[in-house]
Amino acid sequence: MPEHPPHDAATGPTPVVAAHLAPAAAEPAGIDPRGPRFGAGVTAVFLAVVLLLVGTFWALWLLLVVVLSFALGAARGSQGTWQGALFRTLVRPRLAPPNDLEDPRPPRFAQLVGLIITGLGFVLGLAGVGAAVPVAAALALVAAVLNAVFDFCLGCELYVVLRRVRPSAA
Repeated sequence: MPEHPPHDAATGPTPVVAAHLAPAAAEPAGIDPRGPRFGAGVTAVFLAVVLLLVGTFWALWLLLVVVLSFALGAARGSQGTWQGALFRTLVRPRLAPPNDLEDPRPPRFAQLVGLIITGLGFVLGLAGVGAAVPVAAALALVAAVLNAVFDFCLGCELYVVLRRVRPSAA
């Protein structure tokens, strides 16, 4: 006869069983790795349009949209961006569950790197440095395409390298 876990009809499983079913609190919550890749694809399209519009008022302001998107990603993680919301509502429901979840810290760091590059391009573009917008857009576009098409996140790799070089604060 199979053994049943201790159970109280009024409250459900005993705390020992409930604690065993609860996820470990020390592990960071994982994210679907396809979300940041989708976001990188959307961002790549925006950056390509920026490059097509170089020299116009619209290129600078479209770059600002990308900068603000990276700011959201740096502050809230890639899943907290508008691209992440599109992925969650339009794409994710149509996919099978991911095989593995990804640590959200490297993609968040990658968002910060994108923010720095595109933010600098936007500020310098506002200051009249004409080459800043296409250079920043091109650099970010290369990184976004590598992520979206080849599943190679430059910012994530930089995060890993910096974690190895910098001793952890324990």
